[in-house]
Amino acid sequence: MWLAEDGNVHDLYPHCPHSTWSDIREGWRLASAPTLSVIQERMPPGTAEMRHRDGRVRQFFYVLSGTLTLEVVGTTRHLVLRQGLEIAPGQGHQARNGGGDDAAFLVISGGISREDREETV
Repeated sequence: MWLAEDGNVHDLYPHCPHSTWSDIREGWRLASAPTLSVIQERMPPGTAEMRHRDGRVRQFFYVLSGTLTLEVVGTTRHLVLRQGLEIAPGQGHQARNGGGDDAAFLVISGGISREDREETV
């Protein structure tokens, strides 16, 4: 969402389904098919998703703005503008934003990940 000069809040992609996770993270489903999902997400500073793994779905995270930290199987990577990271099926991972600005990024999945997600510790 964005705040216009007139003070009204507008959806970033008015024709795309919009979701919010844990009242902190937003996503716009740009493409959705049995073998392809593209979601643009926004994660505010100081927030993180639950650590999880996707059993069959391969994902690629690509940063559009800000800094995104991805922990994948115990290895931490800090991604900035125009950097990405692939996550293979079955790899436990967690995305978080430890920066001072919103992180905007694409999550491109080889399938629908919400149907394949298992939370881990």
